[in-house]
Amino acid sequence: GTRERENILIGILIALTRTIDAKSPWTAGHSERVTRFTEAIGRGLCLNDDQMRVLSISAILHDIGKIAVPEQILDKPAKLTAEEFDIVRKHPHAGADIISSIPSYDAILTGIMYHHERWDGTGYPEGLQGEDIPLFARIICVADVYDALTADRPYRKAWSSNQTMQFLEEEKGKMFDPELVDVFQGVVRDMDRQSCGKAFISLIH
Repeated sequence: GTRERENILIGILIALTRTIDAKSPWTAGHSERVTRFTEAIGRGLCLNDDQMRVLSISAILHDIGKIAVPEQILDKPAKLTAEEFDIVRKHPHAGADIISSIPSYDAILTGIMYHHERWDGTGYPEGLQGEDIPLFARIICVADVYDALTADRPYRKAWSSNQTMQFLEEEKGKMFDPELVDVFQGVVRDMDRQSCGKAFISLIH
């Protein structure tokens, strides 16, 4: 049926995402970790199973548009030029194009398209503000930034979990939905206690 076809398509896209992440030592495992953090926030918000499935798929595929960004830009140790940053800023649109064959495209799209929007309206691609940014995108934004900051990057060393939490706190109402930062701080403390080593995308398989 449609769900089976959709699951096959999603499986292929997840494999593609893992390939993109694995191309660089800096991003290996990134999409899985973002999915784990995203799912934890979703559970903290008591989302139902259908919502969690769509949220999980949006999270694992959030960076799939990076296939359109050259590796030398993704791995560049120095500051990006304006032209390079323009290329990076196109990855949400590229991601939207890639997933357009999935039947439940509309629901999955929002997390892929808008996870670089900022609560204060200064993000991209559309400069959406506050609750105009779809909820799933606001959730993935918190998870994405947390994972990016707590991992080594070509241009800086990883931050500690505490440093990163402090940054999230300072960016409440600027980069992030303040309520989601509070939820995330609660669930990460729980996750640390359980020390989840592996990512699980529970509702896709």
